[in-house]
Amino acid sequence: MARVEMYATRICPFCNMANALLRSKGVEAEKTMVDVHTEERARMRERAGGRHTVPQIFINGRHIGGFDELKALDDAGGLDPLLAEAASE
Repeated sequence: MARVEMYATRICPFCNMANALLRSKGVEAEKTMVDVHTEERARMRERAGGRHTVPQIFINGRHIGGFDELKALDDAGGLDPLLAEAASE
């Protein structure tokens, strides 16, 4: 199973939608709450190529983007194969 990481905040509706989509696939993302752990926001920006909005989602270390990109990937049929890949870590 893939390793899914998500930078999120507690009040972000797009974070909740991304989480719901992932859960519908049987995946529980490892969440880093950047509103609680503010020191992680800089790491998120670095990993996400400067993006500062949440969520920022990574699958097996690959940056997917936010909810819109995750949903578009799913709509195009590309999410399930990514989630099926084993994590290399």
